[in-house]
This record gives sequence, C-alpha cells and structure tokens, in this order.
Amino acid sequence: MGQIILIFHVLFALALIGLVLLQKGKGASMGAAFGSGASQTVFGSRGSIGFLMKLTLLCGGLFFASSLWLTYIAAHRTKESPSQGLLGQAEQISQKTANSTKKIKPNTIIKKKVSGGKKR
Repeated sequence: MGQIILIFHVLFALALIGLVLLQKGKGASMGAAFGSGASQTVFGSRGSIGFLMKLTLLCGGLFFASSLWLTYIAAHRTKESPSQGLLGQAEQISQKTANSTKKIKPNTIIKKKVSGGKKR
C-alpha cells in the first residue's frame, strides 16, 4: 500500500513541476501593484482562473494529501515506540552480559607466593 502511494506521490510531484514550468510568468503585474502601472492588479488583468492554474491547484492538493498519507503510514508502521525498542535492546544486552560473566565467590583470595625473600 505504501509503495503505491509513494509512486503516486512522485507522479504528483513531477506533474506539479511540469505545470508550474508551463504557466506564463506574471512578473509584470507585480510591478503594477507597486505603482509602475495602473491598469493591472497583482494577480493579472484576468479575473478568472485558467485551466493550467486549476490543474496546478489540483496536483498541489493531491501532492499535499499524499504527503500526509505517507506520514501517517510511516508513523504507524512500527508497533512499538522507538524508546521502547531501545529499552528492549538494552535489556537484551544486559542479560547477555550477565549470563556470560562468571560469578566470583567473595571468599576466594588469590595468594601470591613470595619466593627468594629472607625471613628476619
């Protein structure tokens, strides 16, 4: 399920890039809003939204929705939280080290023999 959504996500991203590059720039109308021209507004002289703009908005919305869906899938993929996973790993390591170390009896004393020493 996640792979299918990821494929659609990439397709929406590519379509969004293509649609933005196909649209006509509106750089001249931005200057008109700040006093260099009086007849145009900030968003251009056309009042209605064109076909490419509607298609861009649709692809942008689908891209946003697929991003949220992929985030939801990634968040609910693991059954345990990351902190619980780390605690479980720490417990496994401590159990392995406890089993592998030999217990030393407290009454065992290592005596060194002193050889070659003179008694007085």
